[in-house]
Amino acid sequence: MYRFNYHKPDDMDAAQQLMADAEDGVYLSGGMTLIPTLKARLASPTDVIDLSGLALSGIELADDSLTIGALTLHSEVAAGNEISSLSNLALAIGDAQVRNRGTIGGSIANSDPGADYPAAVMALGATINTTAGAIDADDFFQGLFETALQPGAIVTSVTFPVPGRAAYEKFPNPASRYAVVGVMVAETNGDIRVGVTGAGPCAYRQLNFEQALADNFSVAALDGLEVDYAEFNSDIHASAEYRGHLVGVMARRAVAQIT
Repeated sequence: MYRFNYHKPDDMDAAQQLMADAEDGVYLSGGMTLIPTLKARLASPTDVIDLSGLALSGIELADDSLTIGALTLHSEVAAGNEISSLSNLALAIGDAQVRNRGTIGGSIANSDPGADYPAAVMALGATINTTAGAIDADDFFQGLFETALQPGAIVTSVTFPVPGRAAYEKFPNPASRYAVVGVMVAETNGDIRVGVTGAGPCAYRQLNFEQALADNFSVAALDGLEVDYAEFNSDIHASAEYRGHLVGVMARRAVAQIT
């Protein structure tokens, strides 16, 4: 690692002030992406601002929504059953060590293309609550490690509408358990949404799948539908074309769970 200044503020205002004063600061949540990045010397911030001292964890169920604090661990989401598809998604993240350290806010704010939560954010139409205001799911993920977060803003919580039915399926990398491709299919108040992660630079909605399922919610409805993989990721784990194939396979498996 390069040398940096380490801070652990105990309130939100102090955290944001530290970021404003830093020459090149970064927030640390669970550190599941940041720490390996620092160790590999792929980033050299002047200041690392540890958010673990802030009161941003917890799960709150309302009549038709579930709000999860940004510092809530993957293991805590996995242990809940308020939205079973979300709990199952969290249970499939990494291994026990990762689930007991990684946080939902850090995962979403980082917009890692292989992260699992972004598929749920898109499929469930979540709202990302930040210190600079709320951001709709459809506006949040903007590219590889790019989001609509304002500079210096902190994700405080994520609010998920409770779906009538939803399921998540992924093709995991055998070593990291990151999603080579992950797909969540959800129906909420009659609205069908299909969120995809792992395939492209960031999470997105597969709109032609949504339209087909709205007309006929069945595995057969997805037969023959095309996935445009022109801008998908291509690496040693899977080609862009194979990821395009996996989007269809994972979507069919998710639909099969809930029909």
